[in-house]
Amino acid sequence: MNAASSSASPAAPPALPRPILSLGVTGHRENNPAFAANRDAVEATIAAVFDRVAALADRAVAARADSVAGPAPIRLNCLLADGSDQMAVAAALARGWQVVAPLPFGLGLNVAINARPSTAIEARLLAAGGVPTDTALAERAAAIRRQAAAAHLFALADADDRVAPLFHAMLDAPGDAAAIQRFTALLSQRVALAGRVLVEQSDIVIGIWDGQSRDALGGTGHTIATALQAGAMVVQIDPACPEDWQVLRSLEALGGGSSGDAREQALAAAISSALDPGGDGGAAALAASQWRDASSPLFHHYRRVEALFGGDADPWRSLQQRYEPPGAVASGSGAPTLKALAALPDGDRDYPDRVARTVLERQAWTDGIATRLSDLYRGGMVGNFIASGLAVVVGMAYLPLKLDGQKWLFATVEFALLAAILGVIALGRRGHWHDRWFETRRAAEYLRHAPVLMALGAGRPPGRWPRAFGPGAAPAAGALWPEHHARHAVREAGLPRVTVTRAYLQAVLEGLLDRHVIAQRDYHRAKAARLQRVHHRLEKLSSLLFLLAFLSVALWLLIAGGAALGWLPAAWPGALAKPFTFLGVFFPTFGGAVAGIHYFGDFDRFGAISQVSAERLDVIHRRAQLLLARPASLLEYGEVADLAHAADAAVIAEIESWQAVFAGKHFTVPV
Repeated sequence: MNAASSSASPAAPPALPRPILSLGVTGHRENNPAFAANRDAVEATIAAVFDRVAALADRAVAARADSVAGPAPIRLNCLLADGSDQMAVAAALARGWQVVAPLPFGLGLNVAINARPSTAIEARLLAAGGVPTDTALAERAAAIRRQAAAAHLFALADADDRVAPLFHAMLDAPGDAAAIQRFTALLSQRVALAGRVLVEQSDIVIGIWDGQSRDALGGTGHTIATALQAGAMVVQIDPACPEDWQVLRSLEALGGGSSGDAREQALAAAISSALDPGGDGGAAALAASQWRDASSPLFHHYRRVEALFGGDADPWRSLQQRYEPPGAVASGSGAPTLKALAALPDGDRDYPDRVARTVLERQAWTDGIATRLSDLYRGGMVGNFIASGLAVVVGMAYLPLKLDGQKWLFATVEFALLAAILGVIALGRRGHWHDRWFETRRAAEYLRHAPVLMALGAGRPPGRWPRAFGPGAAPAAGALWPEHHARHAVREAGLPRVTVTRAYLQAVLEGLLDRHVIAQRDYHRAKAARLQRVHHRLEKLSSLLFLLAFLSVALWLLIAGGAALGWLPAAWPGALAKPFTFLGVFFPTFGGAVAGIHYFGDFDRFGAISQVSAERLDVIHRRAQLLLARPASLLEYGEVADLAHAADAAVIAEIESWQAVFAGKHFTVPV
């Protein structure tokens, strides 16, 4: 978790992301008997469900505390297959919704396969954009092309050169069971990958499904099962009785989902959760009043401890940080990412600008606020430990100085230090420095790692976002805004309009994913080593101070014993009583303060967390290198997407571990 540093200029806060409800649709094709027999009823039910979803979405947006104006934007994710998919797309377009199509193949091959030609000649003609003489075939192909033209396409074409020959071979030998099996296996794999993109981009998946089978890879049942396993809600419409649609929340609910009033309540709750994070949606935490151009030297105590005990070459240098304003991110910290996005082969030309505006600028803003809050909270607590030690020592400093008549001066300084401690505690509690640091840091880290996933059309479904932060702790009302903020910032940018080729995958893997993983790995390695040094040196210092306390008391006792035995002058114990009393307080007091800083900072555990994160990221880096070392012809979308998800999982694990350490360490008296 790196702090931003750049030139400081007056910064305006990026707008909060506008909430977008994202639906996914999967369902039976035209050749399904139940669907064909009840086509009109299924169409009417899809329309009714869409209308109900739109009404609930508008209600959820209107209920938000930040009063987002206008109707809720709704996005439909769909693979554009015939039957249910095309029926849902027509209904979505009629309502003015955006349609996003994660296709399992390039557009031409997708048209050829889904139009169902009977010969390889027709398949090749369709893939090339031609019009076959078969009227029905031409109409099916035209329907797919019309909807594709109206949709935002993310086409997985990296395996087209393997799929097309198998497709043609199957058409050339319709009775060859082996040819059918080879094509069907690869077809199912590609459809399953596109289905995973659909699930990861959706809040709710609507499945037109008879509930009979979920074993076929890439089939409707499999996609529904994938959605439920990912924590997404599913609206199941059985084509045999479409009016009795049900709401499913888990695999165990298959065949017995919520219906009637219960389904309405479940649907309303899911939509509200997707669009309204509760509270003010992070508006107060991210307001312009929370932004500062630079860190305050008054709260650098935690970082000064790291510099002094962590092996910094110049530990007394200025530690002031200047936070990168959002307007500078495109030419600053975000420049390498944007350059890599712009260099993707046949990439979406507008996408780098969208990522900069919707994700990187918000990341810079939240990162600056989070870094400042980190200084306030951690620096404030460390400063209080130091001030508490000073208060005790200053309060007794008149003794060795023999200034009994001036004790009021020392008491005044002690009083000021104690008042400062109480003041910092009051400010920290009133300003919620601890909670707001947690929240803004989560949002900043989610956004920092998002562009890698975004370039691959990958994402984290709603059910896979962290829900609790700390041992047994649940977030307070409104405390889930960081997850909501990050999810909708990413959703605002949307998927890139690209045809994913192997060259595209290689560029993402090398220029985005591996570069990012290496940077984070090296950051965590350095952090782990530094924190381990801080841990050991603070431990040694506190032990030394307690040892000196023991020796100072022991020495005075020896002097007193020697005087009692006549070995030393009788006046010595009395003359040295005040200095040794002071030393007997000084050493354990500062030993306790150092031990308190050591306990509060938990440098050992933080170092271990960073070490584990570095090891995980190094494994991902080595896997990426193995993929890059292979012939480009062997690179596949699923492998690269899995690697991006692994990097994302490492990030989430680090955030959860980090928060588990600090979750219970609220602002309190430094004892």
